[in-house]
Amino acid sequence: MAQVHPFQAFRYNPQLVPFERVLTQPYDKISQSMQDSYYVADPHNLISVEKGRSYPTDTPQNNVYTRAAASLESWIRDSVVVQDPVPSFYAYTQEYAVPGTGEQRTRRGFIGAGKLEEYSAGVVFRHEHTLSGPKADRLELLRNTRIHTGQLFMLYSDPHLRIDAILKDAESVAPATTLRDEYGVTHRLRVIADHDRTAAIKSVMEEQKLVIADGHHRYETALTYRRERHLTAGGLHPSAPYALAPYDFAMMTFVNTCGEGLTILPTHRLASNLHDYSWSEARRYLEPWFEARPFPFADDGQKAEAQNKFLAHLHETRGQRAVGVYPAAEHAKRAYYVLTLRRGADVSQLLHGVSPLQRNLDVVLLHDGILEPAFGITPQAVTAERNLSYEREASAALEAVDRGAAQIAFLLNPVDVDQVMRIATAGEVMPQKSTDFYPKLLSGITMYRVD
Repeated sequence: MAQVHPFQAFRYNPQLVPFERVLTQPYDKISQSMQDSYYVADPHNLISVEKGRSYPTDTPQNNVYTRAAASLESWIRDSVVVQDPVPSFYAYTQEYAVPGTGEQRTRRGFIGAGKLEEYSAGVVFRHEHTLSGPKADRLELLRNTRIHTGQLFMLYSDPHLRIDAILKDAESVAPATTLRDEYGVTHRLRVIADHDRTAAIKSVMEEQKLVIADGHHRYETALTYRRERHLTAGGLHPSAPYALAPYDFAMMTFVNTCGEGLTILPTHRLASNLHDYSWSEARRYLEPWFEARPFPFADDGQKAEAQNKFLAHLHETRGQRAVGVYPAAEHAKRAYYVLTLRRGADVSQLLHGVSPLQRNLDVVLLHDGILEPAFGITPQAVTAERNLSYEREASAALEAVDRGAAQIAFLLNPVDVDQVMRIATAGEVMPQKSTDFYPKLLSGITMYRVD
């Protein structure tokens, strides 16, 4: 079903630039401070392409997008970035410690050129909605540079681990790229150009359905760009037959959900600007549906122990429909709580109008079963970010309540990858920030030209 091909990647030339000084995190994960540090690291750092600086003096002829294109062109001209001689797949491994646990894992995938498909074709599936702003930005960048520098993170499921065996075998040779990023993740890239191996990978992928893990905005941007090119390629209508061109594909990293090392982190919620907020009243409202186990503490000396027990218990409830809650103190009472859905509770009544697949998600239970009915946080308010903000680190979410930056914190267990696959392939999408696939794929480790 999926068409995946080897391609001649453009890659940084290690004889001229060190990888650790020129590769970046994905554009949407780059903070202002990270942008600044990337600019200082090296004049050839990908930041000037991936997320360049804008200036008040920018014009249609000289702006962040035209400068990105000029940078790439000069780097290719000066052999700072060079193209591989033959079409290849690229084995990509990431060795990392799971945040919060220290557990060491290795995630294996491979980079290839995947054929772009409309969602209606039933080959590529999304699990998130997208926003117009980021897509407009990425589209203008692609129109100018005509190169994909960031990876689309795609999931497929092969319980026989056929490609994983090829990727492990490829590790017998030295990597073409090795670096340790700012999060302590070690990235290694190996070139797979052997015809038998590339043919075997292509064959396995033809059986697969693909789910976008990360990169929804860039995928839909690539679709839009393809439609534009079809309209200008000899006057062809988008639905007319045409020979496949480079812009009919996008650069993708493919990871097997049945393989080792796949990690999804939860994204916790912080609520603020709540009128007439009262945790005790909300708890009374939720009592028929949820059992509340408190972890009280009287002073800061007891707080650390209570927090550790609370987080451990929340972890133990994974799969049992539970949400952790830390409200601001009321009447000097201080406690952490784990809300667990009561046995026999009619979830279809609590989550009225939610599909059966979505009812199994803790994040949906939180949004539709707690936030809206008990706190008045509507889906519209969530979209507008009037009451909710997001935090990946549990300790940071709890600390935000302590310092008064939030009225209440809601902690979640991570979603299971099988749930993501089932919901996406059923044509449904999950709530905003339901998944955080870790670690992220580096931008610039390979690049794909669409012309």
